[in-house]
Amino acid sequence: MQKVEAKEQSFETKLETAKVILDTLSNPELSLEEGMKKYQEGIAILKEATKMLEEAKLTYVKLQEKEELA
Repeated sequence: MQKVEAKEQSFETKLETAKVILDTLSNPELSLEEGMKKYQEGIAILKEATKMLEEAKLTYVKLQEKEELA
């Protein structure tokens, strides 16, 4: 999988990446050190996805307010 700068990824790509990380963390042969790295990476990606979702929600609310005023 080609590594793309996290900030450039779409919401859907971030969720898919998080799913892959979760699958990786389910591997019992994963070392503790590597598991912690993957966990931190997954948390960071989910925070970015949550921020994107909140921004989209805010945009939606603003659009709805404009529509109501029109």
